[in-house]
Amino acid sequence: MQLQLTPAQQQFRDQVRAFIASDLPLDIREHLRMGHPPRKSDVVTWQRRLHARGWAVPHWPREYGGSQMSDIEKLILQDELFRANAPQPLHFNCTMLGPVLIEFGSDAQKTHWLPRLANLDVWFCQGFSEPGSGSDLASLRTAATRQGDDYIVNGQKIWTSSAHLADWIFALVRTGGGSRKQEGISFLLIDLKTPGITIRPIIGIDGGHHLNEVFFDNVRVPATQLVGVEGEGWKCAKFLLGNERTGIAAVGFSRERLRHARRLAERIMQAGRPMIEDRRLREDIAMLEAETRALEITQWRFFASSAARDDRSGAYASMLKLKGVELQQDISALLARIAGPESLEWRSYEGAADDDWTAATGTRYLFLRAASIYGGSSEVQKEILAKALLG
Repeated sequence: MQLQLTPAQQQFRDQVRAFIASDLPLDIREHLRMGHPPRKSDVVTWQRRLHARGWAVPHWPREYGGSQMSDIEKLILQDELFRANAPQPLHFNCTMLGPVLIEFGSDAQKTHWLPRLANLDVWFCQGFSEPGSGSDLASLRTAATRQGDDYIVNGQKIWTSSAHLADWIFALVRTGGGSRKQEGISFLLIDLKTPGITIRPIIGIDGGHHLNEVFFDNVRVPATQLVGVEGEGWKCAKFLLGNERTGIAAVGFSRERLRHARRLAERIMQAGRPMIEDRRLREDIAMLEAETRALEITQWRFFASSAARDDRSGAYASMLKLKGVELQQDISALLARIAGPESLEWRSYEGAADDDWTAATGTRYLFLRAASIYGGSSEVQKEILAKALLG
């Protein structure tokens, strides 16, 4: 299938490329091109430049700072950011919380929060997972008891990405019960500077500090920070997770990393000849390129058709997430293979030089083991797909 852009879409892509070429700082571009994760300052700097151009939250309505781009235009923008090794806008703010507030938030919440989320004046993290819950999110036990104009929150969240960098957390808490465990859950916004909150680091297998435990000990949260209706937070959670899983596919990222792997294999010598001359390696690269292309076409079909708006869209999102993650993991293994023994030498992200691409291969490979867990495990995605197929 040939993906043909209309003249207007081609013009938009050219505009995006020109903007990135003129406004993306070279040091940020090179840092990401070498395979290192973006630093907090990289994300803030770039998102604010994107927002000034009107592209940080393109999927939001214009009245809230977005540009109401079509699905195809959003896909073009995301792909060009990946192609140029530019940081993506902070997904906790832009892809997760922002749309939830637009859908379920009060007018006061929209007015207060949406401009701050878009410009990254405040950094949010996600408080969903808990010890003992695994992928059974609805079994959460963190409790919020109403006391006058406040909620008193007690409990624990775990695997909380970037909590050590964040200012606020959006969290699912239990405010009541019901016949189903999904009932009685509420969606709260909590300032992480509130007394009673403790954040402890979890160091990942890759040696990086991405994850945290967050403890709530009689934390007082104003009731005005409840999003939606008390006890109906599960609606917010399902809405949020559908957006998250589509984004996790990151087809453009996989395509860019594959292009990077091929360039490396063409210039790195092994036994006196370029690695790309190894038949098995060429076959593996070709297979991954074909699978990435197939997923790209699937993604375009999803956004170009009515599938995104009918009751099958949740299954489509799960399919994109499932296959997208598998490709990211396979490509990370390919890059580690090209790096050779140097990929086995443990070096932290923080200690590696920007031009040391081998430092990122092993750590990235290890980090991406978690990609088939976060955002809903691969097993959960397969269950969703099975239900969609079998009714």
